[in-house]
Amino acid sequence: MDLPRIFTIRESSHRIHNPFTPGKLAALGQALHLAPGTRVLDLASGSGEMLCTWARDHRVTGTGVDISTVFTERARARAAELGVTDQVTFVHGDACGYVSNEPVDLAACVGATWIGSGVAGTIELLGRSLRPGGLMLIGEPYWRQEVPDQETARACLADSKDDFLALPELIEQFGDLGYDVVEMVLADQDSWDRYQAAQWLNLRRWLDGNPDDELAAEVRAELTTDPARYTRYQREYLGWGVFALMGR
Repeated sequence: MDLPRIFTIRESSHRIHNPFTPGKLAALGQALHLAPGTRVLDLASGSGEMLCTWARDHRVTGTGVDISTVFTERARARAAELGVTDQVTFVHGDACGYVSNEPVDLAACVGATWIGSGVAGTIELLGRSLRPGGLMLIGEPYWRQEVPDQETARACLADSKDDFLALPELIEQFGDLGYDVVEMVLADQDSWDRYQAAQWLNLRRWLDGNPDDELAAEVRAELTTDPARYTRYQREYLGWGVFALMGR
């Protein structure tokens, strides 16, 4: 049980595995007014930057669950680096279906709603761990503008334009599922650039060091085509944000 190697190669220098900068992640933590001792469950926690920095800055406690052995080890190392190993725990495991043994104050899935087969399923999954009145965080893409055709949708890493909603429709979906949106922090084109363009340097450095690896041809193909694809399509059409929800 692990992520394919290409994912960890592509994001080998990333502490945040989504289009947030450290500043936006910090802004989200501040906006939520997290009290010391807030208990957090972070599903698909990646390299643990959200839990670790919020443990340091807001004294939260919590558990992160991620399918990647590489990212889980990085999360544990980050916790040690920031001196918060007594506050946070990272579990290597499949976040799909993971439910906390005890209710938490904040349940999050920031950018991996595939664990619940979409927004609705992920909200249902997180709700099984959340105490009444607790906060839920969902990170999700949305369309910034009308998608003209299937080619554009696929170039934005969607199977079709129906995979994502426009921002107002996404907000309405949360309401239809019984939740109020009480905060949001959105990525912008610069934070998308920092997430996406940093992958190209990771790919090139890996390729230079591993020219005979079995993945070399796949990495070369991605590095050749991804910058133009991203700047022509994804940068223009795809937005992303983290939404704080409370049940009605």
